[in-house]
Amino acid sequence: MDSLTYIGHATTLQRLGRSSILTDPMLRGWLGLLRRQGPPPPPELPKVPDAVLISHLHLDHLDIRSLRRVPRKTPVVVPRGAARWASKGGVDRIREISPGETISIGEIEVTGVPAQHDGRRHPWGSEVEPLGYRIRCGGRTVYFAGDTELFDGMSDLGGVDLALLPVWGWGPSVGAGHLNPESAARAVALIRPRIAVPIHWGTFYPLGLRRLRPDPLIRPPLEFARMARDLAPDVDVRVLQPGTETSLESR
Repeated sequence: MDSLTYIGHATTLQRLGRSSILTDPMLRGWLGLLRRQGPPPPPELPKVPDAVLISHLHLDHLDIRSLRRVPRKTPVVVPRGAARWASKGGVDRIREISPGETISIGEIEVTGVPAQHDGRRHPWGSEVEPLGYRIRCGGRTVYFAGDTELFDGMSDLGGVDLALLPVWGWGPSVGAGHLNPESAARAVALIRPRIAVPIHWGTFYPLGLRRLRPDPLIRPPLEFARMARDLAPDVDVRVLQPGTETSLESR
């Protein structure tokens, strides 16, 4: 049965046909002053995927310590120019692609698509163009946005079974280069996927802030779902709590 598990933040596990794809693995409980709020990922998770996709260089998406848990021979797809960072994670089979380029890994077909986001590892670093991914496998098509704003041509991504759209971030507000609940709902109306699942919320939050401002850990996906159902009532919008799974079969 084809399924999606929302691990948390931008980390998802897609089981499509006989293959599994892991996105932006952030598998540990902390990053700087950020602490994981949801359940920890299953310890066996890094050994499951047939391919790992990394959308961009930011520390919460390309996490070196998490990559070190992935078997060395697992193929890892990264934006062009990001291999030198991914190699620090100890993986051997790194493949760089650019927007519009398609590669195959076994039964998995991966196409890089544009993303409007800051592509630097650090504010003073060099730019590596970020990506979203269009994934085809087992008769299904999935759009994983990574991190992005709305961009020209987003409507060209239509015809997908599942869209994984970021709706927030890791703090009390979300800045430029990110979708928020309203703009993510507009993205759903442009793409018209069969199923839409909000990601990039409810997982990491600054230490000690949850007691003072808990709403950003709860509210964004609910606002997204409400607006997406208004703008695209034909789309099956599913809000998954971190650590939970949904079948990709029609309801």
